[in-house]
Amino acid sequence: MARQTAFWAPEFFDARRTRLHARARIVKAARNWFEREDFVEIEPSALQVSPGNETHIAGFATRFEPLGAPPTTYYLHSSPEFDCKKLLAAGERRIFSLAHVFRNGERTRLHHPEFAMLEWYRAETPYRVLIDDCAALFHLAAEAADACEFRFGGSRLDPRAAPEILSVTQAFARHAGVDLPALLDDRDGLAREAARLGVRVSADDHWSDLFSKIMSEKIEKNLGHGRATALIDYPASEAALARRKPEDPRFAERFELYGCGVELANAFGELTDPVEQRRRFEADMAERARIYGSSFPIDEDFLEALAFMPPASGCALGLDRLVMLATGADHIEDVLWAPVAAPEVKAP
Repeated sequence: MARQTAFWAPEFFDARRTRLHARARIVKAARNWFEREDFVEIEPSALQVSPGNETHIAGFATRFEPLGAPPTTYYLHSSPEFDCKKLLAAGERRIFSLAHVFRNGERTRLHHPEFAMLEWYRAETPYRVLIDDCAALFHLAAEAADACEFRFGGSRLDPRAAPEILSVTQAFARHAGVDLPALLDDRDGLAREAARLGVRVSADDHWSDLFSKIMSEKIEKNLGHGRATALIDYPASEAALARRKPEDPRFAERFELYGCGVELANAFGELTDPVEQRRRFEADMAERARIYGSSFPIDEDFLEALAFMPPASGCALGLDRLVMLATGADHIEDVLWAPVAAPEVKAP
């Protein structure tokens, strides 16, 4: 069996040291920026009654075994979102969290089962203001890492340039030749377009499956070159926790930020209707059961708090990926202080 090199092995650690020290400076600069912007740093609980209810996010389960009482299943949080929104309901107005979060099932050059998420919320603020927040964080990350440009996979961008604002509709037209608004309720039509593009279509693919496949295979790799791209206004079905756009409810107040073809941040104009949120959670868990054969419980306390939450916008940014781009790292483990040991594999 081949054994993975321990992260603490001096010859392995020394090769990562410069990037890790840049990470420390980026974290310090980010916290200072939020303090200047009058944010309060909050500390979410890693143990939750639900890891979240998005179709394709898998959680880690654990058991609490109190003396003299039945055991209870908890989940490591996949995001601090639920706690953050509960604190908005409690009366906080500008909050941020820099927390380790946990997602099961994937380990790639951009994915790690435990990673750092920088998440922040502004009450009574339009969601596109958060694009400016992301631009400011790009700028400070470049300064902290002493980087003139961000790099990944042969692509480069200027971290000081204003992000391009591009709607999902525009991106599908530009990079795939797809008229997305004409196909919002047309699964078969979108399947034909996917097949035309060379995207593999399965008989049991739903509309959202096809949308995601076209996004991942034809759209995302074209975003964030030269400067960051803020991809705005997703179809409402693809924004589980975002409110619909009042002027066009077919779409939702959501953007994702891309740099060098890499998704870095995900932001919403937050949904505050608990009835609609429950409907979406239940639909997403039914879809998860269809695809994966399992689902997760709904946090009833979160839905109760949602009714008291003020209008707000929130953004989640993958800190590790930001550090990767700022330091030119090829793999997420190059910027993690203590990566989780990978499974052993058979030597060839």
